[in-house]
Amino acid sequence: MVEANDATEVASDPLDGDPRLPTYFGSAWPAVTGFHELLVSDGVLRGLIGPREVSRLWERHLLNSAAVVPFLPATGRIVDLGSGAGLPGVVVAAMRPDAEVVLLEPMERRTDWLSEVAERLELANVVVRRGRAQDVHGDLVADAVTSRAVASLDKLYRWSLPLLSRGGVLVAMKGEKAQDEVDAAAAVGARLGAGPAEVLVAESLPGVDVTRIVRAVREDVRRVR
Repeated sequence: MVEANDATEVASDPLDGDPRLPTYFGSAWPAVTGFHELLVSDGVLRGLIGPREVSRLWERHLLNSAAVVPFLPATGRIVDLGSGAGLPGVVVAAMRPDAEVVLLEPMERRTDWLSEVAERLELANVVVRRGRAQDVHGDLVADAVTSRAVASLDKLYRWSLPLLSRGGVLVAMKGEKAQDEVDAAAAVGARLGAGPAEVLVAESLPGVDVTRIVRAVREDVRRVR
């Protein structure tokens, strides 16, 4: 355990100290940089991130998470499905202070972490809830659902679309094969009331890899299994 902590302390992130970061995050910067510090100090020890991720937290995780924010509403309720370490949910909460951000996570040790993070960063708009999406169908209704590295799109449709109100948006962070997933899951999405999904490319800072996002609006709220 001590060795893992030492590894996080000596790891070097090429974006640490980059003057573009505070400008990019704006008023969210204190919370986001505080979250970065918590991930560096505790993330590996608590099994939330791998040791190799410490040296690329900004590009691979925090900026990657921030790239989804422009596609989310500024107000209302946003559910981060399978929030895990808080990516992208904690970053979303910092950058969308007027929205309620529900961090939905089934594992107790992760919900403990998320609650601690929200308290430490004074994110009053965060609600941490333990459970799976299926557990809160019919109980939790959102204006947007976001997810990152949770499941294939057909599963995300089944889990996420029942949480959305009419006009609510699913914003899923995906990889290079995003369009293949959209094509494969089209019938499932349509059956659950989603309109045609689109694959969007989101940028953060110049020189940082783009983020691919699948966006679908729930147009029909009929309950179909």
